Formats: sequence, C-alpha cells, structure tokens
Amino acid sequence: MDQIPRFNKNDVMIESKIPLYKGFFEMVKYQFTHRLFSGKQSPVIHREVFERGHAVAVLLYDPELSEFVLIEQFRIGAMATSDSPWLIEIVAGIVEQGEEPEDVCRREAFEEAGVEITKLHKAMSYLSSPGGTTERIHVYVGQVDASRAEGVHGLEHEGEDIYVHRVAEHEAVKWLSEGKIDNAASVIALQWFAINKQSVLNEWNRKQ
Repeated sequence: MDQIPRFNKNDVMIESKIPLYKGFFEMVKYQFTHRLFSGKQSPVIHREVFERGHAVAVLLYDPELSEFVLIEQFRIGAMATSDSPWLIEIVAGIVEQGEEPEDVCRREAFEEAGVEITKLHKAMSYLSSPGGTTERIHVYVGQVDASRAEGVHGLEHEGEDIYVHRVAEHEAVKWLSEGKIDNAASVIALQWFAINKQSVLNEWNRKQ
C-alpha cells in the first residue's frame, strides 16, 4: 500500500495577500507556493479568494411531530442555473467576531423562523468551496416546537424576506430525492440527520 504524504500549513509559503475589494464581502488575491507530491516546490500560484467569514447552518426538527422547520428565500446566486431562485433551505447565518456558533444558531432560528431552540446537537463542519473561499460552515441540529413556526420573517435592514415551511420528515426526504432541495448546507444536514437521527434523539432524551 502506498504511503500517503502528510502535508500541513508549514508546506505552504504565502508570498503576498492583496486586497481587491471590500463591501458586504471581501475579495483577496493570494500569491503562494506549496510543496508538491514529488517533494519539489510549486511555482508561484495566483488565486483570488472570496472572504465571507464563517457560518452556521441549523436543521430545525420537532421530534414530537416528526417535522422539520425549513425556510424559503430569494438567492441571487441561483439565478443562472435554477428554474426559480427562491430556495428551500435550513436556517443559517454568519458567525460574527466574538460570537459562539451555538449563539448564532439560536439567534438565526428566531430571526429567520420565529422559533426558539430548546436543545442543540453539533453535527459536523465542512468547507463550502475551498478552491475559492475560506468559508467553513458548522452544521447543527436544533430541537424546536414546529407548531409555532409560521409566517414571514427576516431582518428588513438586511433585505430578508423569509417564508417558513413546516415539512413532514418523509416529505423533506422526498424533496431531497427529487432535487427540490439543492443547496449544499441543507442537503448535507438532511443526509447527516438521516444517518445519525437516533443518536441525536438519544442525546436529547438524556438531557430531559
């Protein structure tokens, strides 16, 4: 069996970081070299990187009703490839400096869906698109009372217009298989929950 090379940050040399744009998000141009699998050093590589911070995404679930609380909102990035740029998603938000991810979960659940999280379970984290952005998304599952979820929510000054859906568990799985839910955080969270549901419920039951 071939031995897999183990590289780390020390195998990368950042030559420069040049700010290109700063608005709602930032763009930075990196010039760097890195160690190659051959043991040699790469030539200088130039890459523009989208800097948008890090985020949480929380799948809201009611174990009593076997329902998810999902949201629907407009996404400009979906215009180019989707029949409709109004996407079915899970609650999510950017982690601001000094914030804990768990606090962001609770804040965003209330702001975007009008519900309070009573229990939280950390699922996983992943890099959303590491070829072009530094963003890491932390995925959680939150217990809520879905019977309280309704209406339109969001912060007006952030241009949010968010419609809340109560979705039966089996219906959400159907939407997933049909491609009705096609954004990464929602797909990953729903698939993770399908695999790990019982361990999450066991943990929540122990906390009662």
